[in-house]
Amino acid sequence: MSTLKDTLHTDLTAAIRARDSIRVGTLRMALAAITNEEVSGTAARELTNDDVIRVLTKEAKKRREAVTAYTAAQRPELAAAEEAELAILSAYLPAALGDTELRELVTRVIADVGATGIPQLGLVMKTLQPLVAGRADGAAVAALVRAQLASG
Repeated sequence: MSTLKDTLHTDLTAAIRARDSIRVGTLRMALAAITNEEVSGTAARELTNDDVIRVLTKEAKKRREAVTAYTAAQRPELAAAEEAELAILSAYLPAALGDTELRELVTRVIADVGATGIPQLGLVMKTLQPLVAGRADGAAVAALVRAQLASG
């Protein structure tokens, strides 16, 4: 079975051969972030596919924030470069949840947990996080859960 990290290495080799500098730079950055995560902490470890997805999601979030910052600073050329990197990273991430799908999932988890108000926010998020990991922004999920718990 091929891991996501192996796929990244294979795609990096192909990008180098194709002389695709943007893809090469993005994949090298992603693999460096994965390696940094593997050697962080007290002992080196091999990341699982879920861990790799978590690292790639973090890197994609950095690119989205950079696009926003560069756009606000009126630097369209830098924003375009970050968008290109984001597009490459997004190809390795699971498909994002749609708004309707996310709302239904949040409603189902709130019902399953039996949450009745804001004090159970942590319990709902703890149950919901593994289901949406890499497929939805955590802050958006928390805001949606908070809104549903406050209204319900």
